[in-house]
Amino acid sequence: MDVPAESEPSGQSGSPVSPALPAWTELALDDVSMTFNAGKAGEYAALTNTNLRVRRGEFYCLLGPSGCGKSTVLNLIAGFLRPSAGTIRMGDRRIVAAGTDRVVVFQDATNALFPWLRTQENVEFGLSIQGITKDDAADRASEYLDLVGLRDHAHKYPYELSGGMKQRCQLARALVIEPEVLLMDEPFGALDSITKRILQGELLRIWRELGMTIVYITHDVSEAVLLGDKVAVMRRGPGSSIKEEFVVDKLHPRKSTDEAMVALYARVEASLQQEVGVSLDAV
Repeated sequence: MDVPAESEPSGQSGSPVSPALPAWTELALDDVSMTFNAGKAGEYAALTNTNLRVRRGEFYCLLGPSGCGKSTVLNLIAGFLRPSAGTIRMGDRRIVAAGTDRVVVFQDATNALFPWLRTQENVEFGLSIQGITKDDAADRASEYLDLVGLRDHAHKYPYELSGGMKQRCQLARALVIEPEVLLMDEPFGALDSITKRILQGELLRIWRELGMTIVYITHDVSEAVLLGDKVAVMRRGPGSSIKEEFVVDKLHPRKSTDEAMVALYARVEASLQQEVGVSLDAV
């Protein structure tokens, strides 16, 4: 497919993505491979001939063991890396660099936030470097702090926030840019189980409200099945690729005790277990 256009930030105020950028219905990786130079050990193939299709507005979960290339896929979509071979595109728009149409939420919110800025200022930061006026940035930041339930904590510094609040702040900072695709790299992996479950529900609420596309990295089968419209299991590296894809019922909220969900969990876990090489019941 001919994909001459590049995905780049607009740098204009008002909207972080230029209206001139073409519309798209599908985020795609076409035969993507990624090889890293491992020094004396030679080259390491993190991905080989990987193909992926994410429909606009979809919640897509990538699941796999450590070292399977999940984060590499995310970094390629974000534009932090350029593939050794193949094409990444949003419709006919080729992704060749980072841009405000794609924003990443990382697992470690503590290091992702600026410790010298208050919660409100952290959320405003991306808008200020786009040239949006201080008043407009403040209004938009307040709107998204409301969305994630942090308005009453806008004056606090990151060290004054709990782990869950820090992740909410990082999420608000990503959403305020109004990206087309939200990329999430195990965002709740470091949180306790109760906070994690609460934030999973909040994320689904926000996703439904905003209608954005989410690509979500996890190693947790239950999280993937409860959140995703689709769940893709990746092969174990080196030379990873998409092994199998599962379509999940779009009904939300889902209950892990529902018969269909239990059956799907078992299928996804069995697929993952083949890659791990041990029984997950024993882990």
